[in-house]
Amino acid sequence: MNIHLALDEITLGTPALLFSAISLIMLAYTNRFLSYTQVIRNLKDRYLETKNENYIEQIETLKKRLFYVRRMQWLGTSSLFLCVVSMFVIYVGLKIVAAYIFAIALVILALSLAYSVWEIHISSHSINLHLKDIENN
Repeated sequence: MNIHLALDEITLGTPALLFSAISLIMLAYTNRFLSYTQVIRNLKDRYLETKNENYIEQIETLKKRLFYVRRMQWLGTSSLFLCVVSMFVIYVGLKIVAAYIFAIALVILALSLAYSVWEIHISSHSINLHLKDIENN
């Protein structure tokens, strides 16, 4: 199949398919962000009471995780924005341009998911720090 024929077949429904998926992903990312900020606040309070250095390590790991969650949110929002732009471009009749914009949106969404996988990897380190604290007691 000729690539231009495939690009010309994009419809308004094509980028709209990602709306619900991206919305659910963004909800999950936001929930992670909010829970991490709450955990950091609690750990800070515990550290100020006990001066246990293990809390500092845990807070540092959580700060890294927050960094990745912010990146995930930014990339997810950018992907959604580009889906909307591609729908507008389809609406004005530039289907080939819209297909390329949509492809960029897909790549950005994939990057967001890659950050999510890396953040999950970091979370295992955080859990190990927590378990180390339990083992020390």
